[in-house]
Amino acid sequence: MAAPKSRGTTLASQGMNARVWLYSILLTLQYGAQPLISKRCIRPEVIVTSSVLACEIVKVICAVIFMAKEGSLKKAYKEWTLVGALTASGLPAAIYALQNSLLQISYRNLDSLTFSMLNQTKILFTAFFTFLILRQKQSIQQIGALFLLIVAAVLLSIGESSSKGSAGGDTDQILFYGIVPVLVASVLSGLASSLCQWASQVKKHSSYLMTIEMSIVGSLCLLVSTLKSPDGEAMRQKGFFYGWTPLTPIPVISNALGGILVGLVTSHAGGVRKGFVIVSALLVTALLQFIFEGKPPSLFCLVSLPLVVSSISIYQKYPYRIKKKEA
Repeated sequence: MAAPKSRGTTLASQGMNARVWLYSILLTLQYGAQPLISKRCIRPEVIVTSSVLACEIVKVICAVIFMAKEGSLKKAYKEWTLVGALTASGLPAAIYALQNSLLQISYRNLDSLTFSMLNQTKILFTAFFTFLILRQKQSIQQIGALFLLIVAAVLLSIGESSSKGSAGGDTDQILFYGIVPVLVASVLSGLASSLCQWASQVKKHSSYLMTIEMSIVGSLCLLVSTLKSPDGEAMRQKGFFYGWTPLTPIPVISNALGGILVGLVTSHAGGVRKGFVIVSALLVTALLQFIFEGKPPSLFCLVSLPLVVSSISIYQKYPYRIKKKEA
């Protein structure tokens, strides 16, 4: 009688794997296409904070619609508590806000190549915190695949940044206001991603609900920042939708859906898989630039392609397995 149950479990597992692959592919395409969509649809005079706030609002609306569609909205409303929300989503949202601030400081004090290369270390920190918090171990082959992925990410960063100049500054300024902030930001990114995975997989917190909570916390932080920021002053003088055109909502909605997909990928596959998606998306961007702008991919990009494919294949093929103790 155990066979039907085992078969049902296997089918459910295959269905989940198919769904994870779908989410990952959609997120890769969204990440890859977003820079081109934004470039064509958002005019330079659009106030950045207004587009970010609009994206967070759309994210909340979409998440509520998806929850209503799957029938979990009423249950989430009844079981929601402030303490639970702060535990599951408040801390990661605060960490991401601090991370973004550190990245802004670092970007102003480092050349773009160094910044991009150091920023890729977040993949390793995600794997480290996933092990620390969730006890999710990696096989030797998977660790090798992660290093392959980082090599590919570094090569893509070199290809992207080779035409850009270097930032000036003395050694101490570069170290303390450039290198240290981006490395701390990478650590925070790995920690926040692992905390999100813990909340969804251990605490069974819905990824849609986490998206709503984190968007609200992020929006509140942004609104507070507008009290003193140039963007806040610009919105008060020129209006929230200054510079918007009928095309501006397209990248806003696309980015919002991407945020929801990030939550789904992290929830079902983990933060490490998200790292593979982000690096793969750089290849998609290069391909789309070639198709729509006639800009050929760099040699670094062509070398990175087999590395990314190999790293994904190895990571999937050789998962960590618990060794059976000999009798």
